[in-house]
Amino acid sequence: MTDDERAIRDLVATWMAASQAGDVATVLGLMADDIVFMVPGREPFGKEAFAAASQSMKDVRFEGSYDIREIKVLGNWAYLRNYITVTMTPTGGEPVRRAGYTLSILRKEASGKWMLARDANLVMKVEP
Repeated sequence: MTDDERAIRDLVATWMAASQAGDVATVLGLMADDIVFMVPGREPFGKEAFAAASQSMKDVRFEGSYDIREIKVLGNWAYLRNYITVTMTPTGGEPVRRAGYTLSILRKEASGKWMLARDANLVMKVEP
């Protein structure tokens, strides 16, 4: 495993841990300012909309896991194919489980830090 691949794996682990801890600031710090998220059923959106959606979910308990299926580094760019499962439980509510694939494009900044630049999320609700 190369240093770049290790750094990308660390980014994913940090994202998941911060998400589970409700640490939105850390998650936002892992994404480029010009990030674009693509999810089924809505127009692509950026960092500001992601932050707003995250704030609206502050009372939701989040549990998740991931299985990185592929990382390919191409200079200062890389792509990551990942399978994730998440369970979101609102306070006093029933858990909702989602699972599926993501395809992410990462960019290595001048500082040497990898940042999420684009993300296509195909995670869907899984019936119990």
